[in-house]
Amino acid sequence: MKLVELNLATIPFGQPIPFALRGVGGSLLANKGFVIRSAEDLRILLARGQTLFVDTDESGDSYRAFLAQIQSLLLSDKPLNQIANMTMQTTAPPVESLRDSGPPAWREWQLGLTQLLRNPQPGDFAQRFEDLFSALNQYLLKTTDGTLLALMQMSAEETRYYSATHAMLTAVVCMTAARETLRWPDNRVLPLGRAALSMNIGMAQLQDDLAQQTAPLSPQQAQEIDTHSDSSVAILRRMGISDPLWLDAIRAHHHRAPGKLAEKTLGQQMARLIQRADIFGARIAPRANRDPMSVTSAMQASYYDETKSMDEAGAALVKALGIYPPGAWVRLASGETGVVIRRGASAATPRVAVLLNRDGMATGEPIPRDTAQAAWKIVSPVAHKEVRVRLPLEKLLAL
Repeated sequence: MKLVELNLATIPFGQPIPFALRGVGGSLLANKGFVIRSAEDLRILLARGQTLFVDTDESGDSYRAFLAQIQSLLLSDKPLNQIANMTMQTTAPPVESLRDSGPPAWREWQLGLTQLLRNPQPGDFAQRFEDLFSALNQYLLKTTDGTLLALMQMSAEETRYYSATHAMLTAVVCMTAARETLRWPDNRVLPLGRAALSMNIGMAQLQDDLAQQTAPLSPQQAQEIDTHSDSSVAILRRMGISDPLWLDAIRAHHHRAPGKLAEKTLGQQMARLIQRADIFGARIAPRANRDPMSVTSAMQASYYDETKSMDEAGAALVKALGIYPPGAWVRLASGETGVVIRRGASAATPRVAVLLNRDGMATGEPIPRDTAQAAWKIVSPVAHKEVRVRLPLEKLLAL
């Protein structure tokens, strides 16, 4: 068996696959002729197999013919829509997917951004990126708590699309702090959000690989990490991005530069916010080789700078999100355990949906609690891994 990883951008929707699809280790996921009808079908396959492979010992001729057909289309003068009919549509869900009746299709956004960061193409990158960013920003403005809750839960629950999920979380955390705490206008907030969403485009595939890797970093991987800020800027320039604030923020987002924000350039201020949010998001996400921190511990890590002093950018994040932001699991004075669904009047008094009673048994339906009341005061954070009950994301967002 000789497995070759399949480029997700070449998979046709609504058409029979001309070869069998296999997962990690060669497990059969779909026979030849299987039809993937939507991004949701693709997500289900990826959930079962982590990555999609073709066994070239088994399907070499049909796989090579498939690649040759795509290559000939790309080299021809055929219209782009004909090529699009051959390959999977990788555009992020359009802004119209924001519906008054419910939240966006978060899993499709996750998959769309994954493909955009892993396989950027100069012809349509800028428009596709802006469509996704605009949709994310509009939903953040519409329901900040719901956006934070969705991305916190997605970050805590799976690693296959770490790079995209982490980028979206970092972007919304930065934009929330910039708007609500620093009171920045949109001509600062929007470049900040775009920078956070694209900061790791130079190592997107590696980020996803490392989330599931148990072995130590190889020298090549370490070098790619060290140079990814400059690589990301170079890629974005090739994609037609020229906004100096956007690019400056990415270039400096791993610089260790504690100190007052007012003493920094605007690009450096953005970079510092991104760095603090980056630390927070990275620490709440699981890895194959380590457990995630509790949300409150991760907030604390972003609050203190390299000298163990209060970091102004980190403090802005904590003030905006609260000590227990949406998505954090907590234990109440009543002995109940629940997840924060909405920020409260103070940083320590959010609204909570209780899912475990004082005996540790599932409540069946979530029970709302106002932690500003003494009977339901938060007494401690709870690590996500310790909670044995799960609600579908859609049900949590409906609260």
